[in-house]
Amino acid sequence: MTTYGTAKWRGGLKDGKGAITTKSGALSDYPYGFASRFEGKPGTNPEELIGAAHAGCFTMALSLILGEAGFTAEEMNTKAEITLEKQADGFAITRSHLILRAKIPGIEAATFKELTGKAEKGCPVSKLLKAEISLDAELV
Repeated sequence: MTTYGTAKWRGGLKDGKGAITTKSGALSDYPYGFASRFEGKPGTNPEELIGAAHAGCFTMALSLILGEAGFTAEEMNTKAEITLEKQADGFAITRSHLILRAKIPGIEAATFKELTGKAEKGCPVSKLLKAEISLDAELV
């Protein structure tokens, strides 16, 4: 499976405006920019999108692993806190911290801990955050 997201940008860093679109249309020309990324203004930013993707992916992976172990979650709520830090050579995403609140009938604490660890390691977005990134760039 291959899917995509797109980004458009016009202008400089601080005065520019961007728009993000997803293949599904869940986001369509959704605004982002310096103010939404660093000043808390309306719009989105790459870090919160990565957080949503990581939380969603991990929760689905855990649902699969729970099912394989004979459990079904009544409810799971996952938050992924993404840390963006200034470093000597610019900014870097240095951490994704998953916070899960779950209601799973019949599961014991040790089993829950084991299965959540498997889900975190098996989640494709967790793997991506540790993966080598490749780039194809072309001027048009």
